[in-house]
Amino acid sequence: MAELTGLERTKLLFEHKKPDRIGLYEHFWGDTYKDWHEKGKIQEGTDFTTHFNFDIAMSGWFNYAGNMDYQPEVVAEDEDTITMKDQNYAILRRHKKHDTTPEHVDFTVNCREKWEELIKPNIFADPKRIGFEGYRNTKKYAAENNKYFMWSGAHVFELMHPVCGHENMLMAMIEDPDWVTDMCETYTKAMIGMWEMLFDQEGLPDGMFIYEDMGFKGAPFMSPAMYRQFIMPSHKATLDYAHSKNLKVMMHSCGFIEPLLPHIVEAGIDGLQVIEVKAGMDLLRIFKNFGDKIALMGGIDVRTLYSNDKKIIDAELESKIPVVKEGFAYFLHSDHSIPKTVEYETYKYFIEKGFELGKY
Repeated sequence: MAELTGLERTKLLFEHKKPDRIGLYEHFWGDTYKDWHEKGKIQEGTDFTTHFNFDIAMSGWFNYAGNMDYQPEVVAEDEDTITMKDQNYAILRRHKKHDTTPEHVDFTVNCREKWEELIKPNIFADPKRIGFEGYRNTKKYAAENNKYFMWSGAHVFELMHPVCGHENMLMAMIEDPDWVTDMCETYTKAMIGMWEMLFDQEGLPDGMFIYEDMGFKGAPFMSPAMYRQFIMPSHKATLDYAHSKNLKVMMHSCGFIEPLLPHIVEAGIDGLQVIEVKAGMDLLRIFKNFGDKIALMGGIDVRTLYSNDKKIIDAELESKIPVVKEGFAYFLHSDHSIPKTVEYETYKYFIEKGFELGKY
């Protein structure tokens, strides 16, 4: 088969139809860009989508800050960290010297009353929350370079916990379920409203990519029953909206979410990313149980990459790619993001070996 464009290939993969090879996309930590630039591997401003010829280009995040007018303030600072109160009135500590997820320190919004007072009145569809220019520019780039263009952004689970914290949110599923339902419904209504605004003005993307980190090591944050009660209605509403526009939707989730997958698939998801090995996810098991229903992206243990050992990488890819490629719906991607411990040459080899194994 002749080489396809990223747009053509991705469309086929979402339809579970045979392309020329498996797909390709990737996420990177910001430290990786800096390290590779300092080592002279890439030029300043290098766009990895172009540089590595990814099949997909993404843009579109909405700003869901609880108070967009509030100026974040420094609460504490030392040589290594900075602690700030953000626009959700959450106090988070971040490292200065390397990329990482923020440490939860405290949350002003720890109950329904604080949500209703400080956050809910501000969460509605508002053009000020939409990055029209970034979406427009990426959409144009994708069209000119035959990439599959996806709107990307956070979904309800990923929007609630930065406001009130995981502990408060998860306890509320038991102690104040109406509050969690209200948060889900509020964000869902705002999300669909802003999609309407964005797409009416700038046109539709080719697909959607939503972020929902619903698991940690060995378990999801909630039971399947709680997923069905609180999160699934929002997922179904937004997935139904996307499908009404003929858009496929890929869902990202870190952590072990396998117990939730039957219900996520029932909600209508078209693809799953990132399939985190170190959290307990198993690409081959997920493929066996769900590969005929959804596309898969990821599931390659990133720890094999930062070994920077070709034999270790070969073993990982050879054990997985020949199997999952037979579903005609797999995208090569690590099981999280590429850290700076992965050498530039190692990542290039990872792609080359993956393509070698993933050709049809």
